[in-house]
Amino acid sequence: MVENETHKDLEVWKNGIELVVEVNKTIMLFLKDELYRLTGQIRRAAVLIPSNIAEGAARNHK
Repeated sequence: MVENETHKDLEVWKNGIELVVEVNKTIMLFLKDELYRLTGQIRRAAVLIPSNIAEGAARNHK
């Protein structure tokens, strides 16, 4: 990363955030009984991507 840039300037982080939004939209289409079985895991998996990027950026890793 260039100096003064944050993880929020990275395309991969932006794509990760877009994925989280799309996952949340898609989950709303699930059948009601599936909502409680899968959604927690799916949401956590999607959020993990931009979260790990932000954590790595905070540690000055590429």
